[in-house]
Amino acid sequence: MPIAKPKTTTAPREEIVIARQMHQALVLHFLEGLTQAQIADQLGLSHATVNRLIKRGRQLGLVEIKIKSPVEPLVDMEEQLLALGGIGRVVVVPTVSDNPQTALVSVGEAAARLLLEEIDDGDTICITGGKGVSAVVAGLKPQRHYDVEVIPATGCVQGKHYTDVNHVSTLMAERLGGRSFQIHAPLFADSEAERAMLINMRSVADVFKRARGAKLAVVGIGSILSDDSSYYDLHPSSSTDRQAIERSGASCELLAHLLDNHGRVCDYSLNRTLVSLTLPEFASIPTKIGVASGPNKAAPILSVMRGNHLDTLVTDEATGARILELAKEEGKRT
Repeated sequence: MPIAKPKTTTAPREEIVIARQMHQALVLHFLEGLTQAQIADQLGLSHATVNRLIKRGRQLGLVEIKIKSPVEPLVDMEEQLLALGGIGRVVVVPTVSDNPQTALVSVGEAAARLLLEEIDDGDTICITGGKGVSAVVAGLKPQRHYDVEVIPATGCVQGKHYTDVNHVSTLMAERLGGRSFQIHAPLFADSEAERAMLINMRSVADVFKRARGAKLAVVGIGSILSDDSSYYDLHPSSSTDRQAIERSGASCELLAHLLDNHGRVCDYSLNRTLVSLTLPEFASIPTKIGVASGPNKAAPILSVMRGNHLDTLVTDEATGARILELAKEEGKRT
């Protein structure tokens, strides 16, 4: 009785050869970056054969192409920050250096690009002083002149160039090719009665009327509890009043108003003598861009977001990460 030959389970030799050639062609093309002509020369095949091998390999699902975007982590972070609420748009830039000034320069440039995308001829821009807004001004590189007005949102503090809102508004107007308005009143009055008098002076009232009618605002977000807080440059005597500031529950500063962890105005004496737009007046401005970076700004930014005071936040990656960490920690405690 003849013995049956076992059926072979191996592919015919020709198929094995083709499979090997296909694998070689795919590796050389997608991993080593060779052109089809170079692969044909190296494998001793025709250009048309190499083309068919690569096409067939892709049809069989032997090639998976994954493009990893360098900005993907930043986009993810922006979405996570938006999910915290209280903000409609977030722009996060890479943290390119541990130097806080270098990080602020990058944030300022990003905010400057955003501002140029938003403004049109005839617009009014309302601003505060501060390091953040000064970084925006330094980052402005307009391709043309804009017929805009730049208006202070607060009274003026002379001294350091970045605290002088008149100086900052003048520089911004010069960069944009527009015109600035000066405010001739201090940021803090000596009393509530003096504040009322200053606010009602014709020249001051005119500036604030223009500020309330602005299309855009660009503002900084100030820290309060850190030693490098610029709030104490605005009112130097407040540095002797830290205990009162802490008792008020202040965690941040916006338009020189001290706010608590929930973004509410604190019961603090200097809040009542501010020569500034009130936060309800500020809220009526259609587009409000906040600019801040640095680990000490994370908690203040979170407070401002909880108060729904801004439409847009521009910050850097390290600060964004710290904001998310704080929100997570507070969520656990809650």
